[in-house]
Amino acid sequence: MSARARLVDAGYAAGWRVVRTLPEPLARGAFRLGADLAVRRGGAGARQLRRNLARVRPDASPAELDHLLRCGLRSYARYWCEAFRLPAMDLRAVHRRLDASVAGREHLDAALAAGRGVIAVLPHTGNWDMAGVWLAHQYGRFTTVAERLRPESLFRRFVAYRESLGFEVVPLTGGDRSVAATLVRRLRENRVVCLVADRDLTTSGVPVTFFGEPTRMPAGPASLAATTGAALLPVRSHYTDAGGWEFLIYPPVPVDGRRSVPAATQAMADVFAADIAERPEDWHMLQPFWPADLPAARRAELAPEGAVTTEGAR
Repeated sequence: MSARARLVDAGYAAGWRVVRTLPEPLARGAFRLGADLAVRRGGAGARQLRRNLARVRPDASPAELDHLLRCGLRSYARYWCEAFRLPAMDLRAVHRRLDASVAGREHLDAALAAGRGVIAVLPHTGNWDMAGVWLAHQYGRFTTVAERLRPESLFRRFVAYRESLGFEVVPLTGGDRSVAATLVRRLRENRVVCLVADRDLTTSGVPVTFFGEPTRMPAGPASLAATTGAALLPVRSHYTDAGGWEFLIYPPVPVDGRRSVPAATQAMADVFAADIAERPEDWHMLQPFWPADLPAARRAELAPEGAVTTEGAR
């Protein structure tokens, strides 16, 4: 393990060990200060978040984008503060507080009553771990997928963290069984699979239009629905101005066989875009999201066969 990898792993370990011991107002204040410092520093993540937010609010002035960036990094810092504190919290009490913030649960109930399982999909907004805490305590253990991080010790920390919250975590790569086979099995057992599904800049991603610009999103959610007949339910996850959370489970996106996967993925993207547009500061996307922000060689890999790419388009 490199020195940098050991440092990253030690930083997360310290976060889970130390932040939970701080009084909540002190912890929140420290993370908010860190977010404001990140704005002033203007690192790569902050610059990319600003570019992403400019797509969401194309008419915003530079000053308005500066304000939105500050709010966005504060929201992202709040997520990490809550993540480091959650393992030490009374999860039953957290569930009771969350329960009042969830709307649209009738769609989840109806899908489970149909007996074919549920695929809940959401973007990187608000606190998706809190959504998982509510889901696990309301409906029992559910299944999600985790990208295999490096170093391996850091990946194990994240798996242990989410398993402590009641999640079943399946590694995206390097597991004992195929991730797709595991998810299909869970859906055929009429269980819930929950996936964060707003970014997939790989050649396997489905082309979609998002805020008027082409990009890609994962094919997995709609493909699983087509294979199993499970309901594909988009979920809204935002913070509230009063310091709480807001979750909304939408009606199922229609999926009718494999040919409908592109249209279903676009419909999922449209739901995500509408929610992000309403509260863009809660979209924690500090990575390139549109191919136009990637290096030219990487853009060429993602371009459809025969397409003409233009240098300097953005």
